[in-house]
Amino acid sequence: MSIRTKRDANNGTQVLQRAAALLRLITANNRMGMRLTDLHCLSAIEKPTAHRILQGLIAEQMVRQDNANKRYYLGPAMYEMGLVAAPRVALRDICFPHLQAIAEQTGDTAFLTVRSGFDGLCIDRAEGGFPIKAFVLDIGRRRPLNVGGGSLAILSTLPEAEIQRICSANADRVKANFPRYNAADLLRDIAASRARGYAVKDVLEIPEARSVAVPICGHDGEAIAAISVATLKARLDDARAATVAGCIAQAVAQIENRLDEARR
Repeated sequence: MSIRTKRDANNGTQVLQRAAALLRLITANNRMGMRLTDLHCLSAIEKPTAHRILQGLIAEQMVRQDNANKRYYLGPAMYEMGLVAAPRVALRDICFPHLQAIAEQTGDTAFLTVRSGFDGLCIDRAEGGFPIKAFVLDIGRRRPLNVGGGSLAILSTLPEAEIQRICSANADRVKANFPRYNAADLLRDIAASRARGYAVKDVLEIPEARSVAVPICGHDGEAIAAISVATLKARLDDARAATVAGCIAQAVAQIENRLDEARR
């Protein structure tokens, strides 16, 4: 391969990586949309370059831009590809009625978080009747897997070496975006979660909020996802956290049974 060919290949890879980074940011903020300035700052991609890539994504219908507010949103092609890429076992579909039931029983907001590499990815949520909502996560939002209640529940089922690998991979992002994060607190929280069978975690981004979460485990005992409930700290003391965790655990047992049946 010539030097020029290698350079072209590297440039092509860089463009793909930048396009993927922009798509992830838009996905995580699709409800409100993203301005070009926000995408430029969060991705560290130069504004002209980000704009050029976005125009290419618009041409392929992967992204659309609202004419009124000029914000960027996911385009119809992403929805179509998502339908085709849906896994054989549709975890979101299986969990949906349980999320709704948990939200109704608790009055609070229930979230479904799956593991995606080193991240926790929110793929669904259901709102309860309590008037003050703790919208900790939007659907499509990613956070490092060592941040958040649902992610803590997932981490608590993993081997120590894997936990260390995840924390090391996420160290720079966590330091930059979550100033209240403390590694020693995480280790204590993992130990407590294992002892209780569920996770309780103050929300790093919202000091007044707290979440409780139960992992959804695969056949090997490691979590593939978690269901969490988030609300005001005043509504989630230790006693109520145990009650809510019991509600979630009942749903998780049914979900795990459905997953086992689907794999056969």
